[in-house]
Parts: sequence; structure tokens; C-alpha cells
Amino acid sequence: MTTVADHLIAADRGTDGAGSDAAPAAKTFSRITLSDAARDALGARLAEVGDPNADIDHAMTRYLQIFAGLPTAVLQEILDFGRHIDTPGVTLIDNLPVDERLPDTPSDGGPSREKQTYVAEGVLLGLSGLLGEPLGVLTEKAGQLVHDVIPVPGGAMTQTNQGSEVFLNFHSDIMHDVIGRYDVANPDFLVLSCLRADHEGIAGTHYADARDISAALAPEVLETLRSPLFRLNAPGSYVRDVADGAEVLSDPVPLISGNDEYPEIAISANGVQPLTTGARAALDVLQKACRDVAHAVNLRPGQALLINNRKGVHARTSFTARYDGQDRWLQRTYVRRSLWNIRYRVTPENRRVHH
Repeated sequence: MTTVADHLIAADRGTDGAGSDAAPAAKTFSRITLSDAARDALGARLAEVGDPNADIDHAMTRYLQIFAGLPTAVLQEILDFGRHIDTPGVTLIDNLPVDERLPDTPSDGGPSREKQTYVAEGVLLGLSGLLGEPLGVLTEKAGQLVHDVIPVPGGAMTQTNQGSEVFLNFHSDIMHDVIGRYDVANPDFLVLSCLRADHEGIAGTHYADARDISAALAPEVLETLRSPLFRLNAPGSYVRDVADGAEVLSDPVPLISGNDEYPEIAISANGVQPLTTGARAALDVLQKACRDVAHAVNLRPGQALLINNRKGVHARTSFTARYDGQDRWLQRTYVRRSLWNIRYRVTPENRRVHH
């Protein structure tokens, strides 16, 4: 695995680092740093909006007005992230505004009842609105639009966002779907924003882009991964809360699909069931390739990651949670470019929340 700095050097060269005769490599990681003036102006205006849950569509409109005030080059780079096939699959944004005072990290995996200001939520939802439409899922954080990603004592060893003591495997954020495909209604993008780092500052978010993964695989392995020889297990939250711990598998699907130059990937964190011995061997090779090509970021307050949930997969390293009110605290959104083509999942009570 290489670090963000390593990938930035390779990207600046415009090659894969193998020498001047090497073919140009896709730039799969980028970094945006706001000026202090842009940060402060953004923070002051976001603080005026208040709790976005009071009227989410009004708040999203206000955030759009506010983020439109960013420098044009910065705004275009964020917009381009969401609208073009050849852009990086992950972007780190630095020097974002933060809440002046932060309460204790919640202990139950839910939103804080003590939080009095909503700058962090404004950052998260404002960035999400530049990429598409944030959505909620009833089986993930009870349909909330803002997910608080926090270690929970009972989930420390699980392959979920409540975990801490185990490596959270490379995965896509997927949804159980009655149509049998868990790679259709899943988010197009995730936004991850850091409110508080873990105590030791060692928790890393890794991202492996399907373009880098495909380039690292032997042709016969890639052919297997592009065949419908795998079944994805439903997300851990669905298995825990709805299926009473039982496996709930998708129809057979490929793990890598789409155009050779611009591939798409989908892996379930809660388990993939290969249907042949060859598929099992290819899955093992895939996991190693993900580790080898991944970009790694140790998120700090004032930083956010834009993650393309179709171009690549992400993971999280283990860390030690103390459950003392100062544990790692991220916020996350699920984002679709459009909610129209998953309208069959919408709940009658809320047009942004889906089954």
C-alpha cells in the first residue's frame, strides 16, 4: 500500500512511476485545500442555517447558495468529481470550517443530543448537494440523512461502521434490494467528514480505484471477476436488524463490470460468496490488489473525503476505542446523482428516505 503523498507524486508525473516510457496512469486521487478566507466565509454562512433537519430541502437550497461562493476553480473541481467519468475516484478536501464547540462523541452510534451548532452538518450536506441528492435508508441509521460513524462497544469486532478492533474490509456501501441486485440502488457517492479523530490518530480510510485494481490484475483473474460468479451478502445493519443474523444473498453478479477503461466495482463488506473455486481464488487476489493500490488518508477535523462508490471500494484500519466521549467521530452521507431511478424504494412518509 502506498500513501497519499506517493500517489500525488505519481499523479503529478502523469505516469505510473515506472519511467518516462510508461503509459499515462489515471489520476485516481486528488486534493483540494481551501484558503483560510474561504474557510471562514463558508463557516460563518453555514452557522446561520441552523439545524438542517427542521426543513431539509430548504437547508439544501441554502447550502447550494453558500457553496456557490467558493472560488470558481475549487467549485468546479468538486462539481467535476461528480459529473465526469475520467475524474479521480476519491478527493480529500482540507481546511473546511468546524463547529467551535463539539460535545462528547455519542456512545450509541446515533446523532448527538448535545450538539448545539450545525456547521459540520452544513459542510457534509453542502458538499453532498454539489454531487447529487442525499438519501436515507430505513435499514441504515434509521433513515437519517446524516450518519454518525462512531465506534460502539457491542459492534467493536463487526464489519460495520460501529466497528473499531478489526480491519473493515474493502467494500462498497450497498443496499439490500428485493430485486436481487445489491449494486443497483446503492449510493453513487459517499461524503465522509471528520469531527474528531481517534485518540492515537491511526485510523486510516483507504480507497482502491477500480482502474488501478484492474491494471494490477492478471487478465484471467480480471475475466473471472467480470463474470457473474459471486453473491453479495446484505449489509450488516440489515442482517442484524431485519434478518436476525441470517445470510441474505444477492443474485449472482460480477464484482467488476462496465467499460474496460472506466470500470465499476461492487464488494459487500459483510461477505461475498464465490460460486466456484476459481471465483474464490480470484476474490483473494482482488483483496490483495485492493491493499496494494489503495490511497490512505488519516482524517482529521476540518477534512472531508468525497468517495465515488462505483469507481472504487474503501476500507478502514483498526483502532482502539475507549468509549470515553472522545472517540473517533465521522459523519457520512449517501448521495445519488438522481433519486428518480430508485423511486420504487421511496417511503410514503419521506421522499428522501428509502426502504
